[in-house]
Amino acid sequence: MESVGVLIAMVVGAFVSLMILLYFIPVGLWFQSLISGVRISLLQLVLMRWRKVPPALIVNNLINARKAGVVLNRDELEAHFLAGGDVKNVVTALISADKANIELDFKVAAAIDLAGRDVYDAVQMSVIPKVIDTPPVTAVAKDGIQLIAKARITVRTNIKQLVGGAGEDTILARVGEGVVSSIGSASSHKAVLENPDSISKLVLAKGLDAGTAYEILSIDIADIDIGKNIGAELQTDQAEADKKIAQARAEERRAMAVALEQEMKAKAQEARAAVILAEAEVPKAMSQAFRDGNLGIMDYLKMKNIEADTDMRDSISKPPSKPKK
Repeated sequence: MESVGVLIAMVVGAFVSLMILLYFIPVGLWFQSLISGVRISLLQLVLMRWRKVPPALIVNNLINARKAGVVLNRDELEAHFLAGGDVKNVVTALISADKANIELDFKVAAAIDLAGRDVYDAVQMSVIPKVIDTPPVTAVAKDGIQLIAKARITVRTNIKQLVGGAGEDTILARVGEGVVSSIGSASSHKAVLENPDSISKLVLAKGLDAGTAYEILSIDIADIDIGKNIGAELQTDQAEADKKIAQARAEERRAMAVALEQEMKAKAQEARAAVILAEAEVPKAMSQAFRDGNLGIMDYLKMKNIEADTDMRDSISKPPSKPKK
């Protein structure tokens, strides 16, 4: 029984040792690469383990590239993996680009991948353009009518400018600015509604894709709606403001007139008071004139006669009073 247990332990130990050996020395993977036309030694596969690079990932992608007719370097794939890149995505993108006759080398693809962009999606977009719908863009024509336009932009990836180039947000902002400028320069909103393609032509002529990661193929105006009459609203607001200003000025003039009237009334009252005071001094002056001999009795009677005549004339000039019922 002891010999049987020892034999089983030896078999298990040998199996475990074989598995460990095959893990560090992937003979099956080496044989697969050999028959696939990819030259890689067992030593390199073992060293990949020590460098913490999965040999299967490198070998399988080398085989895929080889079968697709794309020549890749093992060291570059390992370096890209160690740099944190997606080796499989880069190799798939290179194969797709080669089949689509798109010029793309490994360094550019690796740089795009490490920059955080999906290089395979970029290649796909170069083959199949992408359509981007802009949000509603509001602009006002010269006649004061507001227009609300929606544009549809067809773009494809510009792989050469994918690293460091601006993204979709920049494209949308530039197109929106171009639409606003085009509508704003139109003489009337009717001209824009009759020829919406004029907006597309003006916007495309501006070269809005400069410095971006995309190439604009076309800009189509999908929809145009009429908004508010901004010109009329502005005129109404201006008229209301002018009305308030005129009312304020009229109120100012009225207040000044009232103040002037009050001032004139005060002056009139002062004049009447001065007259009353002067009349009160007349009897004193007459008595003094009598005493001094400057005024005779005949002069006094003439003055009284003149006063009586004046009172009679005033009573005659006044309209007759209505009899009381």
